[in-house]
Amino acid sequence: MASTPPPFARFEWMIAWRYLRARRAEGGVSVMTWISLIGITLAVFALIATLAVRSGFRAEFVDTILGANAHVTVYAGQREDEFGRTVRTFPDFRERAERVAEVPGVSRVAPLVKGQVMANANGRNAGVEVFGIDGADLAAIPRVADPETGRGSLDRFDEGLAIGSGVARELGLGVGDQIKLISPDGVKTAFGVSPRVKVYEVVYVFTAGRYDIDRTRVYMPFSEAQLYFNREGVADELEVMTADPENVEQVAVPVQIAAGEGALIWTWQDASGAFLRALEVEDNVMFVILSVLVLIATMNIVSGLIMLVKNKGGDIGILRTMGLTEGSVLRVFFICGAFTGVIGTLLGVVLGCLFAIYIDPIFSFVNYVAGGGVWDPAVRGIYSLPAKLQLDDVLSAMALSLGLSFVVTIFPARRAARMNPVEALRYE
Repeated sequence: MASTPPPFARFEWMIAWRYLRARRAEGGVSVMTWISLIGITLAVFALIATLAVRSGFRAEFVDTILGANAHVTVYAGQREDEFGRTVRTFPDFRERAERVAEVPGVSRVAPLVKGQVMANANGRNAGVEVFGIDGADLAAIPRVADPETGRGSLDRFDEGLAIGSGVARELGLGVGDQIKLISPDGVKTAFGVSPRVKVYEVVYVFTAGRYDIDRTRVYMPFSEAQLYFNREGVADELEVMTADPENVEQVAVPVQIAAGEGALIWTWQDASGAFLRALEVEDNVMFVILSVLVLIATMNIVSGLIMLVKNKGGDIGILRTMGLTEGSVLRVFFICGAFTGVIGTLLGVVLGCLFAIYIDPIFSFVNYVAGGGVWDPAVRGIYSLPAKLQLDDVLSAMALSLGLSFVVTIFPARRAARMNPVEALRYE
């Protein structure tokens, strides 16, 4: 007694391959196969490209925040000084900084003096935000003290200012040039408060990677900032860096406790949480929309298989009378549909990965064709369109495409398997 061949036997693959490459004159549906293949390829490519840009945009956005801003900002509540004035400063900032630095998970603490002034150079004016900080603390900020993007030397920071590249461009400044800072809250005289005007040398120009930072930020030596902003002996806030900024909420409360009475905290997630949540919602919506696009593309497989089953009705009847089981017929047509889905998915993955890897030259070409101005950093905050290829995104796109391809293939394959061989051969 002959043994039953195993599922997906060699002859089933041979029949499926013959049907896939059959010409139209032989009852094949090569055109529909190509349409299905191209549709799935483009859908998977669009899904992977979108996921890569989404991941890259979030990673770049978070990296520029964490690379140039405090992970946790400790600022003072309102209090009265010795003259009865309401102030929001830390007179004992060094003791508070030492206590905060001992909190597990905190990597660095830097006292800051902050103020907004008018910068003037070469007949141009720009509003800037001045950060008074020690040179050693400034050198520890990754996005600022980057030798690949910075110009000048932080070794001379105590002799001048470090300014953002946007400020330098706006005022036409370079390393070694003079910049004038004008503060309305200046010297107190018998006739009132007169503006404070002082000229500094630009010793360093940095590019943090965020337009709003590069366009407005200026770093000044901490002791000089105390004198310039009338903050002798005090600091406005403490800049706290953590070892794991993505989980900054775990150290936020211990930091506030260590900072002592009158201290308040503000984390980077508090500052950018709304944007990140909106970005996450947008990501989920885009994934659903592109998943529908993949589903529409896989539906072409159904159309092609239905036409193939109709054209091959006589062949199905002959194969059934020769002894092919319903399961064998189902597997033959399942292979036909699944093959298209697998090849289309693999091609889409390759194109999507290539797009993510070579996004910079592709974007440069698009920008050149469009005549420039495609990406406005003043609106989007970062200077280029980023893409970050992640294994999870690629695997999820592949699983979605292959899963849909396999599922939609089952229905026309079952129709072919249940075809009555007598009815199939009646008109042959």
